[in-house]
Amino acid sequence: MAFCKINIRDPFLLLLLAAQFSCADSESAPEIDDTKINFEFQDGFETDNDDFQELFPSDNSRWTTTQIISPNAAQNSLDISMVQASGGNQSLHIQSRKSDGILSKADIEKGGFTAPENSTVIIEADFYIDSDTNIENLFLIDLECCSCWDPSVAADPSIDGDNKCPGVRLVMSGGNDYLSIERGKIAGSTLAQITFPFPRKEWVTVRWQMQLSPNDNGTNQLFINGQQALSETAMNLPNAEIFKQVFAENGINFELQEPVAYERVQIGATANPNAEDLEIYVDNFSMSITND
Repeated sequence: MAFCKINIRDPFLLLLLAAQFSCADSESAPEIDDTKINFEFQDGFETDNDDFQELFPSDNSRWTTTQIISPNAAQNSLDISMVQASGGNQSLHIQSRKSDGILSKADIEKGGFTAPENSTVIIEADFYIDSDTNIENLFLIDLECCSCWDPSVAADPSIDGDNKCPGVRLVMSGGNDYLSIERGKIAGSTLAQITFPFPRKEWVTVRWQMQLSPNDNGTNQLFINGQQALSETAMNLPNAEIFKQVFAENGINFELQEPVAYERVQIGATANPNAEDLEIYVDNFSMSITND
């Protein structure tokens, strides 16, 4: 299966435009007033006895669920590891096998929050990619809205249903390992950078900060090890009128469900279309939402 195969029933891919490259500077990550934060979540993946199930307590105070879609030839896995750790003694360990006829995915998910228009979202995590192979099109973080999908419109079964959760994602682009912001699932082009290649076989801190907007005034910032790799003003929340127009071009009546707000985040190998197996560690995850 080709990862970027265009399907007329998948209108987001029809609008995926050429990447827009931005000039990076040396600005450090800005601070947010703690008194204005109304959602905050942190997890260092520490457990007793390496028990992965401790990440999913009944009170939902930690993670919500996992997504593991294995290719035909091998099994993906998630577990707790002490082999690598950025903080504390443990980290999330991801074995993502290469895709074949099935798109390989292995990630952990947090839900139960609301990130609407004008809110500021900050997602930060440490990654250790234990590989020197080409990782172009590897997705690491997805921020999505599933409740905003029109329930009368079926998902495209050839895309495994994920297009029913519009959102923005972090992806490797630029030929191999330049982390960028992908907007194909909200009918936008990728906000790309080719200044800061992603280091391998060492811990890398990623900070993704946005002020959400369905229009062109949304702010999008990406920091790698404290250095600003990308800063662009662009749409980063689903736009009802754009969705209506895109689907209408394919003869489909689509009504984006409002109010539109992101409600789940996934981290790991959220999609690994590559022809190589990957081993990834994640640590020190945090997310905050500030609604001004």
